[in-house]
Amino acid sequence: MAALAVLRRSAPARLLSGTLCVHSRVLAPWRQYQSNRHFSNDKILVEMDESTGVAVMKMKNPPVNGLSLELLTEFSISLEKLEIDRGCRGLILTSASPKVFSAGLDITEMCGKSAEHYAAFWKAVQEMWLKLFGSNMVTIAAINGSSPAGGCLMAMCCDYRIMADSPKYAIGLNETQLGIVAPFWFKDTMTHTVGSRVTEQSLQLGQMYPAPAALKFGLVDQLVPEDKVQITAAAAMAQWLSVPDHARQITKPMIRKPIVDRLVKQREADIDNFVSFISKESIQKSLQAYMDRLKQKKQ
Repeated sequence: MAALAVLRRSAPARLLSGTLCVHSRVLAPWRQYQSNRHFSNDKILVEMDESTGVAVMKMKNPPVNGLSLELLTEFSISLEKLEIDRGCRGLILTSASPKVFSAGLDITEMCGKSAEHYAAFWKAVQEMWLKLFGSNMVTIAAINGSSPAGGCLMAMCCDYRIMADSPKYAIGLNETQLGIVAPFWFKDTMTHTVGSRVTEQSLQLGQMYPAPAALKFGLVDQLVPEDKVQITAAAAMAQWLSVPDHARQITKPMIRKPIVDRLVKQREADIDNFVSFISKESIQKSLQAYMDRLKQKKQ
């Protein structure tokens, strides 16, 4: 994988607790025994490069990487495995599907189901956010396609965002366009990323931003040609990993922990609010109408 090859060339030899200085002639034979470790399930593919300490995680729920209950559960399990692996220092999150990062929450999980299912689904959405936004690792989103709603949320959780510079792609929290209200922690994440005024306008209008506008407002940090997203993410990761881990890992929660704690304290109430809202007849009709329109487009 090109991204991992760049990291092998540029990343310093470093342990979690600090820098490890190794002479090249000693390191060379050691590297011969290193290999990429793969682990995957139905919806998530992970490739871990032990020589760099960087994992590439690809969502693979075609055609648009809808965030289903299954994908969210597998994502959280995979991320937890990486988090407890002391050899893993960084995560590049991307998509195995061309032209889309993630289309956001799977509408079918929120329509025509039981209250118990809605609660389980929303708890899985919360868990994904808590693990990704609160991760100790360096997290970089390699956004290789459009990223509405929950896909945008995942990207904003990451420390750095690189997006394909194409007029075909856009990113944003567009929930209100579907008659859905983004919860407070979606809002908090966007405010953390782009500030209050842009967040207020974006959420009320359900705005999707083309790549240049996303860069202008700080929703993404860098635009590159579509075929350069992965290799640029690897180069950015090497730069982030040049900072001693212990200093970065203390600094990150200084900024993010108050945001995380707000959901942790209100988690059950947030689930109850979601179930109550999504179960309303008017909301169910709106979601069903949206799914019907999608079916017509496919015909």
